[in-house]
Formats: sequence, C-alpha cells, structure tokens
Amino acid sequence: LIIEYSVKKSIKEKLENELTIKQNELEQATNLIDILEQVRFLLQRTSEYAREQIKQQIEMLVTHCLQFVFGPNLEFEIELSEVRGKANAEFYVISTYDDVKIKTKPQDARGGGIVDVISLALRIAVIQSTNTYKEGPLILDEPAKHVSNEYIGNVAQFLKQISDIFHRQVIMVTHNQYLSEIADLAYKVELKNGVSEVVVYNTLEQ
Repeated sequence: LIIEYSVKKSIKEKLENELTIKQNELEQATNLIDILEQVRFLLQRTSEYAREQIKQQIEMLVTHCLQFVFGPNLEFEIELSEVRGKANAEFYVISTYDDVKIKTKPQDARGGGIVDVISLALRIAVIQSTNTYKEGPLILDEPAKHVSNEYIGNVAQFLKQISDIFHRQVIMVTHNQYLSEIADLAYKVELKNGVSEVVVYNTLEQ
C-alpha cells in the first residue's frame, strides 16, 4: 500500500505540474490573443482612416474637375460599404437645382460627358493618391470624347492645369481640335494611300 501510495502520489504531482504548465501556457495564449485582437482592431481602424482620407481626396479632386468643366452645381461622392467581407465603392453625382440636391449614378446624370470627365479625374486622382506611379506622363486615349463642344474647352484647360500642378507631361491621342490646341507640341496623323503620314501640327497656324 505504501509503494502504491508513493506511485500514485508521484503521478498526481506530475499531473499537477503538467496542469500548472498548461495553465501558464493558456494564460500566455490568452494574453497573446488579446494582443492580436488589439492589433487587428488597430489595423482595421488605421485601414478605415486611410481609406476615408483617400476617399475624401478623390472626392475633392473629382468634384473640382466636374465643377471646373460643367459648373458649380455638381459634386462627386463615394459610398463605401462591405459586401461579403470585401470593400465596395459606389460612385454618385450630386446635382443641385434651386437648393434641391439630386443624387444619381454618373451615367444617369447628364450623359456620357459626365462619365468621361469622372473617368479622367479618377485616373488622375488614383495616380496622385498612391506611390505606385510617382513620376511619368499621363497617357490619354480620346479623353472626354462624349463631352459637348460647349464644355470641351474647359476640359482642355483642366488638363493644362493638371499638367502644371502635378508636373506631369500629358501625352494624348485625340480627334478634338480644342484638346490639340492646348499642346506645346502636336502631331497630325493622316492616312494617305494606305500609309500613315505624321507631320508636326501647329494649331496656331491653321
């Protein structure tokens, strides 16, 4: 009985030691979980703050672009949401008529011209809001092709301002004379007898 008691006592002490070790490990794991949860919360808040800051920057630049081209009665708004665990962004144009604000999708606002200008401004805003493309030209293919002649001159001046403010060269392919007139250097491409002929095009002499 004494031997059996000693054996059982030894086993009990060993189990108690193992229990103490496991309790310490559990406490450490619990503390680690708390720290990780705090880190996750901090990263989430940081992400939300950064997203909100970029959202405001993009809204401001696109709104400025819309107002520069079409007048002061337009604003651009981004609504952020989460769909199936992924961030989702919806774009809206707010038009003001006699103190009444009407919120619509860009394509429903005033036709293709609005969509073209928003698309152009978004490209510029995204480029300027990230560090991916710090230097280099803006390469545009038929920007604002649906903008009417009434407003296309404003688009041309907006591009000129963007080039000056952000110190970026603008390389553009266009059929629009208003847009070609803002260029420091323009080339005219004509198809003659199946061959593309490229000549320096000075709009001031036309």
